[in-house]
Amino acid sequence: MEKKAFAVLLIAVSLTLVIGLLPIHGEEEIYESVVRLHVLANSDSEEDQALKLLVRDDIVALTQTLLAECKTRKEAIDVIGKNLERYKTTAEKTVSENGSSAPISVSFSEEYYPTRLYEGAAFPCGEYISLQIKIGEAEGKNWWCVLFPPICLSAASSVKNSATLEDSFIAAGLTPEQYRIITETESSSGGKYEIRFKILEIFKEISRLFK
Repeated sequence: MEKKAFAVLLIAVSLTLVIGLLPIHGEEEIYESVVRLHVLANSDSEEDQALKLLVRDDIVALTQTLLAECKTRKEAIDVIGKNLERYKTTAEKTVSENGSSAPISVSFSEEYYPTRLYEGAAFPCGEYISLQIKIGEAEGKNWWCVLFPPICLSAASSVKNSATLEDSFIAAGLTPEQYRIITETESSSGGKYEIRFKILEIFKEISRLFK
């Protein structure tokens, strides 16, 4: 009887600890505040990986122009959605100018992402609206980033103004607490968020198995 009581107590304590780490402070709302970019290389060959980065650079440069006046995620989604053919043409031009005949496929829809870290900001796994650029067979290593707010754009231009980045995230719909969640994952208090993101990832993977 004592063993049973101890087991029940142990389970209760464990649940309490896990619940304290569960994503209940707005992590999932982050999905509704960003637009992601996913570029898939033709293969893992040195040439194809280099080509992937060239395509990435031109896609990011085009986005920087297209989204220059966008203040919200909705505006960014509308602009990107209306310019998919331009994205395709841009990628095809980059590929052709670099001696490749690999076809380009462009899509813009929800896509599952694992937990990722970009420029000091971490994003939990889950379904995000995503601009996906596939080069050729799209069997090589991927390149992932965030188009809006413009993390990719600031990285490409080597501009790292944290105040401006925070303003962009707040304008995109994140609360100051959510911004702190995604930018403190490597600090002394950030370990907690890394664990929370990992728990969320496990739950997401389990739920995907039952879909």
